[in-house]
Amino acid sequence: MSGDSADRRTRWAARLGAALVWLIARTWRVRYVNDGALGEARRRGEPVVFVVWHGQLLPLLWAHRRQDISVLISEHRDGELIARIARALGYRTVRGSSTRGANRALVGLVRELDAGYDVAITPDGPRGPYHSFAAGSLLVAQRSGRPILPVGAHASRSWHFQSWDRFILPKPFARVTVAYGPLLAAPGGSPRSLGELTPPYGEALDGAVAAAEAAALAGGR
Repeated sequence: MSGDSADRRTRWAARLGAALVWLIARTWRVRYVNDGALGEARRRGEPVVFVVWHGQLLPLLWAHRRQDISVLISEHRDGELIARIARALGYRTVRGSSTRGANRALVGLVRELDAGYDVAITPDGPRGPYHSFAAGSLLVAQRSGRPILPVGAHASRSWHFQSWDRFILPKPFARVTVAYGPLLAAPGGSPRSLGELTPPYGEALDGAVAAAEAAALAGGR
């Protein structure tokens, strides 16, 4: 298959994917909990570094659409599909990952934060392991001096893909609950030691997911 043909197929898949997501997602009922810290940061005009587990990316992309957020997306072909869908939902994108274009991604994310945009990173992406918190988001926060905000989601009904990240697609008319953890200060110390500092951040992200699930159950969802 030629490069032009593959690119055309990717463009058409992205258009169809964005249309499908829009048709399904507009039926979702979204509820936000524990969003006080985010509201306060935005009132202060302080950009944040969102961290999101890769498998929950789709409902959270919908829940935060058109909010001047820049999303880090890998340069792999499946990343291109997600990038096109994200842009259709009003996101800015920065391309790269820990395995490809890492330095360029770091510079791009820090520039976005300095320009006043929030950024969003999947710390277990683009290839896993599942819910393994890599240090890249901590480095972005450290270089920019911006806080980290964990975000989790829960859907009352969803399809679960048989992929490494257990990717979820909430079903039509699902109730989607979005929960935020506390704002976490950027870590200090040497950049080389950041890998040793990731466990509390991973736990905070798991806590945000648990808070979304608990709020959904408490609300009869």
